[in-house]
Amino acid sequence: MLLGYGMGCWLGIERKTAHLISCGTAICGGSAIAAVGPVVQAEKSQFSVALGTVFVLNSVALLLFPALGHALQMTQNQFGLWCAIAIHDTSSVVGAASHYGDQALQVATTVKLARALWIVPVALGTAFLFKTPGAKVKLPYFILGFIGAMLLTTYVPALKGAGQVAAQIAKVGLTLTLFLIGAGLSMEVIRKVGIRPFGLGVLLWVVISATSLWVILHTVA
Repeated sequence: MLLGYGMGCWLGIERKTAHLISCGTAICGGSAIAAVGPVVQAEKSQFSVALGTVFVLNSVALLLFPALGHALQMTQNQFGLWCAIAIHDTSSVVGAASHYGDQALQVATTVKLARALWIVPVALGTAFLFKTPGAKVKLPYFILGFIGAMLLTTYVPALKGAGQVAAQIAKVGLTLTLFLIGAGLSMEVIRKVGIRPFGLGVLLWVVISATSLWVILHTVA
């Protein structure tokens, strides 16, 4: 977040736009932008720029990360952790990790949802930083659903079969989500993003991806 603020000032990017891109990169992409945007009373154009930047980078990560993981001979655990830290949206994390293996998918999903919990404190901090009167913070209710499903399938044996069916349906749903995100991207959307906001997103993404990759390869089995 601090790096995004500093780079945003350096690149001359409008403060709210830089903050939205930084939140999306630091936490969980579109979900974080959707939660923080109303807090800073962002305009539609600022939403579009931030979301466009994040979604373009998500699309690149879906193709790039599995190839890099295999080239670096990363373990399932390493790749799942890297995806959860370095890819923005949960759907894209699941998409990349599912191509690598079931264990990578389990690690990536769990760590990513834990990372998404930062939406709440960051949104509250944003309200204080921007001094937004009457700002409403949206809670990430999908995380509560994930935890509830996990507890039910763990401690209620009769629901294990239903849990497996629900997991398959969820994978299909996430595949559809990724398709719809891709269908929403166009050259017009990319042009609207602009070179400086997109450059900020790329810089933050490269820093997070490279740093986390180095740490994971040297500390995680």
